[in-house]
Amino acid sequence: MIFVAPGKVVLVGEYAVVDGGPAIVAAVNRGVRCRVTPADQLIIETPADDRFARAALSAVNAPLGRYAFSDWNPTRTATKAGLGGSAAATVCACLAGSPGLNADALQAIAHRVHSEVQGSGSGIDIAAAAHGGVLRFEAGQIRALEPLEPVVIFSGTSADTGSRVREYLASNRGDFVAESARIVDGFESDPIAAMGEATALLDAMTSRAGIAWWTPALRAISALASEHRGAAKPSGAGGGDVAVALFRDRSSSRAFQQACADSGFAVIPTDIAPGARRL
Repeated sequence: MIFVAPGKVVLVGEYAVVDGGPAIVAAVNRGVRCRVTPADQLIIETPADDRFARAALSAVNAPLGRYAFSDWNPTRTATKAGLGGSAAATVCACLAGSPGLNADALQAIAHRVHSEVQGSGSGIDIAAAAHGGVLRFEAGQIRALEPLEPVVIFSGTSADTGSRVREYLASNRGDFVAESARIVDGFESDPIAAMGEATALLDAMTSRAGIAWWTPALRAISALASEHRGAAKPSGAGGGDVAVALFRDRSSSRAFQQACADSGFAVIPTDIAPGARRL
């Protein structure tokens, strides 16, 4: 049996989602794959860290067998791209160990496991991996939105999400969460305008909090998107990993992608993915 779980990009609402605010997330077809074959003991094979897969298999009382995890549609970037790999691994392991789980149960169990292993987390990446598609996420609750065509670009460096979230939680957040919620609420009517507003809000908040959100590469990618009548921002905690961009038409999107390639930035081809499933 082969199972896959998608990764994710956050379109708007990051940081505030940690405080229970709403956010928009898209599941993308680059995540984690698990191949299950018969064995007379529990064998777990992972490319690196096995903490999430091991804890997830234990949580669902997975039967004996060989659980071989690997990247699903790997990005081929030199370092991690930051597409929610640990959440995808957790969700994939839960489903591989208990294939009868529906998406809601899968989300609940995987979120508990992921939070226990990681020590924190809003659960937005777990929701994306379990349900797929484009979602409005708020305090664990989801609502499916119309599909979009985001462009994902690797900034060239990886980032540490945990340290940035801790800096955020230690800051004076004031009206940030409420303003972020207002932007998320307007996303469905004008996604590109909402992404532009979210960029300005996050820029101001991270500057006040002393969080290294921008890098020169991420600023350059954002500027290229503006030049092509779109909007781009760091996805998630920033400081590296990927940027995500939206455009009003495909010709603008294609021109932006070519401009990124000409500037030395790796565009990661992605499609909106369904939730974790058995192939």
